[in-house]
Amino acid sequence: MGADDATRAVNRRHLSTSPFQAKAVPESVQYAVGDRVIHDAFGLGTVTVVEGPYAVQVDFHPRVERIPLPCKKMTPF
Repeated sequence: MGADDATRAVNRRHLSTSPFQAKAVPESVQYAVGDRVIHDAFGLGTVTVVEGPYAVQVDFHPRVERIPLPCKKMTPF
């Protein structure tokens, strides 16, 4: 089993007759400027810049961090 085999397995669709459960699709969270968020590492912050569906900048006082999306460690407050 080479590297090509591993990438092919990842891209397979789930069959309805499979005895295994389908992988959960992560829910896409939409952020807007001014939204309050909680990050597991940085704590409570405020969204200051939204870079489309790709990233947000969050002011965590005293630091500002660019967070790539989707981020499992950050949730809306």
